[in-house]
Amino acid sequence: MVKILVIDDDPIVRTVLKRTLQNQGYETTVVNNGEEGIAQAKLLRPALIICDWIMSQLDGLEVCRQIKADPQLATTFFILLTAKGAALGEEADRIKGLDAGADEFISKPIEMNELKARVRAGLRLYQLNQDLQSQKQVLETLNQNLQTQKQILEAELAEAADYVRSLLPLPLTGSVTTEALFVPSAQLGGDCFDYYWLDDENLVIYLLDVSGHGVGSALLSVSVLNVLRSQSLPNTNFYQPSEVLKALNHAFQMKNHGDKYFTIWYGVYHRIKHQLIYASAGHPPALLLSGTSANSLQVKQLNSFDLPIGFLPDIHFQNAVFEIEKDSTLYIFSDGTYEINQPNGKIWGLNPFIDLLINENKINNCVLKQILEHILSLNDQTNLEDDLSLLKLYFG
Repeated sequence: MVKILVIDDDPIVRTVLKRTLQNQGYETTVVNNGEEGIAQAKLLRPALIICDWIMSQLDGLEVCRQIKADPQLATTFFILLTAKGAALGEEADRIKGLDAGADEFISKPIEMNELKARVRAGLRLYQLNQDLQSQKQVLETLNQNLQTQKQILEAELAEAADYVRSLLPLPLTGSVTTEALFVPSAQLGGDCFDYYWLDDENLVIYLLDVSGHGVGSALLSVSVLNVLRSQSLPNTNFYQPSEVLKALNHAFQMKNHGDKYFTIWYGVYHRIKHQLIYASAGHPPALLLSGTSANSLQVKQLNSFDLPIGFLPDIHFQNAVFEIEKDSTLYIFSDGTYEINQPNGKIWGLNPFIDLLINENKINNCVLKQILEHILSLNDQTNLEDDLSLLKLYFG
């Protein structure tokens, strides 16, 4: 049974959370202060901790720091409870929480449905899919109300798209800085990416691309995102990309997920060793640019030849290791960035896209907004044919 630890000095909150989580089938332990919470966490090793931010003596921020500093607890999913309009509403405080290792925030007073959704990810999009199917039948039988129903669908898709975007990570600053493009071909797409510190030294980076696009692809994409973000793959070392891909392949076989598969590039960067270990499942190669000047720029493609996730069971994925020089830039992208239909009927292609990244990096350090403008200028359609995701990481 999944173990959850609740740390809160309010007896009413403890009682409500314990009853709610136990009703969901979780083994729930509650404590009333940070010191006891840390002790219980080391004893129980829970999968998830819900902790109040504001507590006497040891506050939630310090509890989070100590929990995440413990190697045996570093992968525990940590939710901070914040006063409404306080910690969560202030960018500086939110950054403090993220720097301390918090994975998620929930405002008080707690909305139980929101709490359940955070713990049990993915149901909202699943229900949306059911709603869209039933509404499609209504549109077919009530043709005279077509325009009204169309507006309803567009509004709900926009809401779902906003929800998907809300799951994407905020930009990183510090020893590693990030910039990203996320342009679904429809309102909902199958691309997704994330990055977060496993501990003070190791940064996880990944980008995945589910086959197709639309609601079905978005559902699978968000499911994978939540599995990785919550680190809920059993018996998996998340510091080892090959193990992560093997566990994903076991959990997301095509036959069990609507014949959909996905590609993924997954890496772990060690900021002290300046070392990147990665594995790839059918994904386009990442591009590593290093060198102190345009004339000395070195270009490496970080690729592999392993199959996408879900094709075949029992695939053994391979790790690769690269040294990351100072002032290097890493680009990770989906195939929607370069499989662009041009007016001449030809596909733009990977090599021209890589050449564009290299040239822009030499000229103006490659601003992603300008890359997007160039891609859109090549496209011969109003919308992109496929979802477009481009992730840029600068290692300072």
